[in-house]
Amino acid sequence: MAQSTIADTRKRVASHLVGRERELELTLAAVAAGRDIVLEGPPGTSKTTMLKAITEEWGIPLLFVEGNADLTPAKLVGHHNPARVLKEDYSADNFVAGPLIEAMQKGGFLYIEEFNRAPEDTLNTLLTAMADRSIAVPRVGVIVAEPTFRVIASMNPYDNVGTTRLSTSVHDRLNRLSIDYQDAASEEGIVTLRTHAEGLLQQQMMVDAVAVTRATREHPDIRQGSSVRGAIDCVLVATQLAELREILNPEESGYQELFYDAMIVALSGRIHLDEAIESTPEHVLREIWEDHFILQPAIAEPG
Repeated sequence: MAQSTIADTRKRVASHLVGRERELELTLAAVAAGRDIVLEGPPGTSKTTMLKAITEEWGIPLLFVEGNADLTPAKLVGHHNPARVLKEDYSADNFVAGPLIEAMQKGGFLYIEEFNRAPEDTLNTLLTAMADRSIAVPRVGVIVAEPTFRVIASMNPYDNVGTTRLSTSVHDRLNRLSIDYQDAASEEGIVTLRTHAEGLLQQQMMVDAVAVTRATREHPDIRQGSSVRGAIDCVLVATQLAELREILNPEESGYQELFYDAMIVALSGRIHLDEAIESTPEHVLREIWEDHFILQPAIAEPG
């Protein structure tokens, strides 16, 4: 792929994202070079959005696979239709392609989320496809991948429950890029874009939602905080509560308690407390709420 084409692609793809210029550039460089890559980062850090934009720009499919204990090699590669096998015996015609074969044949991206939750024998199925860009399927033949075929994996580095350690062979065939949360300004831009926040009330909700969501990632009792999706939902829920409670201005007395209720709905299921802590998500969120709405304004007051 010509450098000018890569530059044009980057410019068009960037229009779909808020921030992420560096991550987009590095990911695009890797896949344009014909490499497979693992994107390592917590949920809600624009990994899927970035891949969708790239594949849409290239006009190729993006096939999603969830990595879990049930992802067998047969589910990844494909299988022969049992009913047709009984009638016709095994043949290439009655083979039902799995997402790996479909991605190879269509030249798409095979995107495996929670990559390190998949069984080792399933991941080993990818080795030949990644190394040789082809795979031999019994009773079907050798499937050769189209030039734009890529394996894209994602992993959450903060979640070790139910995960497996990737083998050296798998690591050796993958490039890697760490993607972390964006800064506050970028997250505010994302929330505004996704919620269409406008007016004094919604703009204040947006600022507050991003602030408390980011605070969940730093609280000592929380093992993993919420992604920006929590802030988006917080604004959407708070907007509806404001209508129900007839609150039109963030200076009204009921706004702060309204916002705590929105936090409970939007964030309590997205935070994961430290196992050693005897507390509840509601209690921890109340602490964050008090810090944001009571403690910080008090500290900021003169005198």
